[in-house]
Amino acid sequence: MTAGPPPARPRKQPSRVRQIAMILVFDLGGPLLAYTLLRSDGLSTVTALIISGILPALGIVIGAVVDRRLDIIGVVVLAGLVVGTIAGLVSNNARLYLVEGAVPSLVFALACLGSLRSSKPLIYRFAVELLGPDTRKGREVVGAWRYPGFRRAFQVITAAWGIAYLIEVAARLVVVETTSTGIALLFSKLIPYAFAFALSGWTLAYGEHEKKKAER
Repeated sequence: MTAGPPPARPRKQPSRVRQIAMILVFDLGGPLLAYTLLRSDGLSTVTALIISGILPALGIVIGAVVDRRLDIIGVVVLAGLVVGTIAGLVSNNARLYLVEGAVPSLVFALACLGSLRSSKPLIYRFAVELLGPDTRKGREVVGAWRYPGFRRAFQVITAAWGIAYLIEVAARLVVVETTSTGIALLFSKLIPYAFAFALSGWTLAYGEHEKKKAER
């Protein structure tokens, strides 16, 4: 009798401290500080924006190397950075560069809304990926998919995330067109996290409400 293959190890999730540190250094503080220093050193607005945009790309690459995987969000963000860089170099227009920064949010919003017509909505897929399909919580989420109320809840959640990020894109465009480049850059760095935190809180509350309703 031969032994079967060893059970697959659950994917190791990045620590919360490391995630926060990466966000502060590569997504928020680093780019804003780099832009300020480059502008004070006499570089043009577009050049300062493009160089400061290297840090978020570097953070994504480092995370992919450490975790040995590049998720779809990282791919979309990198694509947005590339598009913004090309647009900035070709047009020499700082506002166009900042507008292109909304590409990842727009792609995510459309992906959420488009996934409502698929077999499983995008936020459900993200939840399974985040928990790990081989973990106890992940298996519970996968198993609960057979319940109609559970499926409906994730459809509502996915629709809410898609609509919210369309609103975020619209807010970006308004701020870019009506404020200074520095304020628009700060806003573009902070607003995705503000929406993500707010939506995550709402998602947890809504999920708990639906769970209690199903139990009743």
